[in-house]
Amino acid sequence: MKIILILFLTITLISQGYSESLDFLLDSVSDAEIKSLSETLYKLDHNRATASELVIDPQTLISSSETGSNDDLSSQPLFKQVSSTLLSKPTYKALLDLLDNYRRVTGEAEDVPSQEVQEQDTFLQQTMNTDVGRELYNFLHSKGVYSSQSEFIQDLKMMWFGLYSRSSGKLDSSGFEHIFAGEIKGGKVSGFHNWLQFYLNEKQGLLNYYSHSFNGPWTTYPDVLGMQFEWDGYFKEVGSAIIGSSPEFDLAIYSLCYITRPGKKCYVSLGGQTLGIQTYTWDNSSYGDGKKYIASAYPATP
Repeated sequence: MKIILILFLTITLISQGYSESLDFLLDSVSDAEIKSLSETLYKLDHNRATASELVIDPQTLISSSETGSNDDLSSQPLFKQVSSTLLSKPTYKALLDLLDNYRRVTGEAEDVPSQEVQEQDTFLQQTMNTDVGRELYNFLHSKGVYSSQSEFIQDLKMMWFGLYSRSSGKLDSSGFEHIFAGEIKGGKVSGFHNWLQFYLNEKQGLLNYYSHSFNGPWTTYPDVLGMQFEWDGYFKEVGSAIIGSSPEFDLAIYSLCYITRPGKKCYVSLGGQTLGIQTYTWDNSSYGDGKKYIASAYPATP
């Protein structure tokens, strides 16, 4: 039976191409398995923030109809306290090293020197040194999506850090930049779905928190907020982010949903609560055998 299955997969790879064979493999990943794995990842996120390590002050809650008002309704910063011990953990440090590598305005080509490539490699390797990273790989390996951990890491590198053009034909963007660091496009904030980047910019006086239109049901971290804010003069109507999660958890949850449900809403379960993760594929260019870069991924909020 195994020989027949291997033969069938080989024929599929040859006759239909890699991307279609991958679709075939991922059809076997059920919604229930995604929810089960996400619960496991949630429990394995040992580096998530505790209540003593992270204190936030969400302040004003507004309705979804008010998100475009561009009014500062919160007098205090969102982040009251973030522990230096938390930020010194290997995956946090690796993420912080990456966040200052980008030109945020689309249409300006990214320059990626060897040091920044090494920082990408370090971040991915550090995530794979965690229980969260290993669990995600083991699941995808069991489904036949990746044959080795090195193949998985290389695909994550292309998927997340591979450059493509959002404006003027310049290689000005990547999934990582859009989601974790944030961009400016058309005079507005685009992407920007990472709580550490929010905290850093708020601390530096570059970001002004206005309000939130969604606060998830979680009473411990990670939580989910849908936020309104100004980033150095540019407005974000709803910037949703998982709050208090570790960098490896964000990468794993978004990668899980993108790999198994690309361009769709993917439903995960965190602490018994369902959360929708919306992903988008970048359809204008590809890497490898027609694989698509990540365009965006974020927690879907009402």
